[in-house]
Amino acid sequence: MDQNAIDLGLLVLRLTVGVTLALHGIAKYRGGIDGVGRWFKSEGLSPGLLHAHLAAMSEIVFGLAVAAGLSMPFSGMGYVGVMVTAGWVGHRKNGFFIIKDGWEYVFVLAITASSFALLGAGTWSVDNALGIEMSGIGWFIATWLGGVGSAIALLLTFYRPDVDQ
Repeated sequence: MDQNAIDLGLLVLRLTVGVTLALHGIAKYRGGIDGVGRWFKSEGLSPGLLHAHLAAMSEIVFGLAVAAGLSMPFSGMGYVGVMVTAGWVGHRKNGFFIIKDGWEYVFVLAITASSFALLGAGTWSVDNALGIEMSGIGWFIATWLGGVGSAIALLLTFYRPDVDQ
């Protein structure tokens, strides 16, 4: 197997899912964070503006960290937490397929980002430059447990959807 091809593939995947999430966070600010806050509140996350800032900043920070290949299990954990929360709050009721605003897209992003905890970030990453090796089945499981656990904790604490929704 060509290690350069593997490293290039990991880099392309990291950049794709990392930059996608970071841009999604930036769009929340560029499009008007107050409106995002009102939308979050209408979806049941209160206080809405606080959650809009938390979501946007989490998307930017975890997205850039994944793109750079920095602390992949923990970056992936944050990424999974954001996607699980988005899937539950904004997409769950619409079914699986994104064509009907379902949870397909956030699921694919979370699986892809968390897979770096399984495979590693690759040679062309900040982790490699720093001599950090955190990958394997245990790190993958920890990424999912931490990501889902943080989403559950946030939802149990702050999610109060109206019964009419």
